[in-house]
Amino acid sequence: MMAEIIPTILSGGFGSRLWPLSRRERPKQFLPIFQGESLFQKTVSRTSGSQFTSPLIISNQDHRFLVGEQLAQMEVEPLAVVLEPVGRNTAAPAALASIFALEKNEDALILLLPSDHLIGDEAAFNAAIAEGVSAAKSGQIVTFGIRPSEPHTGYGYIKIKDASGKGAVPVEAFVEKPSLEKAERFLEVGGYLWNAGIFLFSAQTMKEAFKQHAPEIWSGVEAAYKAAKQDLDFLRLDEELFKQVPSDSIDYAIMEKEKQVACVPMEPKWSDLGSWTAIWENMEKDASGNTALAETGFIDSRNCLVYSDDAYVAVLGLDDVMVVNTKDALLVASKSHAQDVKKVVETLDAQKRSETVKHRRVYRPWGWTEQIAKGDRFQVQSIAIKPDRGMSIQRHIHRAEHWIVVSGTLKVIIDGVSKLVTENQSVFVPLGATHQLFNPGKIEVRMIEVQSGAYIADDDIEREGMNN
Repeated sequence: MMAEIIPTILSGGFGSRLWPLSRRERPKQFLPIFQGESLFQKTVSRTSGSQFTSPLIISNQDHRFLVGEQLAQMEVEPLAVVLEPVGRNTAAPAALASIFALEKNEDALILLLPSDHLIGDEAAFNAAIAEGVSAAKSGQIVTFGIRPSEPHTGYGYIKIKDASGKGAVPVEAFVEKPSLEKAERFLEVGGYLWNAGIFLFSAQTMKEAFKQHAPEIWSGVEAAYKAAKQDLDFLRLDEELFKQVPSDSIDYAIMEKEKQVACVPMEPKWSDLGSWTAIWENMEKDASGNTALAETGFIDSRNCLVYSDDAYVAVLGLDDVMVVNTKDALLVASKSHAQDVKKVVETLDAQKRSETVKHRRVYRPWGWTEQIAKGDRFQVQSIAIKPDRGMSIQRHIHRAEHWIVVSGTLKVIIDGVSKLVTENQSVFVPLGATHQLFNPGKIEVRMIEVQSGAYIADDDIEREGMNN
């Protein structure tokens, strides 16, 4: 019987090369671009077999409600969702997962994996995990290498001693992202695999490795974990203590120094989806090589990609072009420049623009808001409130609000007076009035909010109670 495996899913990162769809507040792993399913959800599903426990999620604290929402959609109850107050690369999460597992089951194995990779052949993936179990149980740290299909310069490589072997084979070296010439040489001589950043190990083995090679990371994470506090469905690591943990990758901190390392070669149709070109490569295409994630018309065009939130896109007489349209930003670029999209993000960040941070739709624990229009003295938003959820009691010093219910039933409290507002009804909130919204029904409330006043901004809110 296969050993019990705790799938530990890392859900940090931004994915700047997938801008403008990927933003810091809603990065690529949460985007529902695969028939309505996100990469995060695909990763959770992939690790839900009988050999796995419920998942342990390690997430950026800014994404906590996205994690909770997407797990709820799948009706998955995690072992825990642990929130990192700041990013510390991948070594700290490996230590954290081991500390967590040692409290639960000292014999458990941990499968550490990113949440933003695409696996086309899940049977091959699970078979590879099964092949690594005995090596992990024997005290080795197992990594998984992808058999390369091309001389890719965007991945690190793993050099194995026996390219013809099956199961877990000894690792000879880890290699940084190579030049094209070196990558071509790797394919020519063989024995080099792409480093997928997926690891299988026992908690006790990883503890011993950290104690030997990176004791300051282990002790720092342990201190932050012991001082962690429960917050709703999340476990928050102590911020001040976690900030003191050195930031390092598991490759640098452990794998390159540890002697007991093995690798399982696999071919699970893997992609890290690190660019729009990678998205194009993994999507179905028409006879001319075009792929679309929207209503699109291709005329005399070849090998193009189109994504659009709402507008119809016509592509005429273009080859190898990608068009990505969101409600507040549009990217048009040659596919040969897919890796340079991050330069656009860097430019926008330098200008302190919001288009790299959030979309017009912003998710909250109670639902979401989406900006429809904004002027000097007004803003119009569409709002959704989940059943049995609501906003905090609040008031505004500079603006009044007008709410129109589109569907559902809304409980409104204004200056202590409560009333129910149903479909096609509206209510006005004067400037300075205390107010609260709550959905007492069984279906989602959809409403339109019109804000008007001399100052329209999020910091014109005085709150008390409930989560926002």
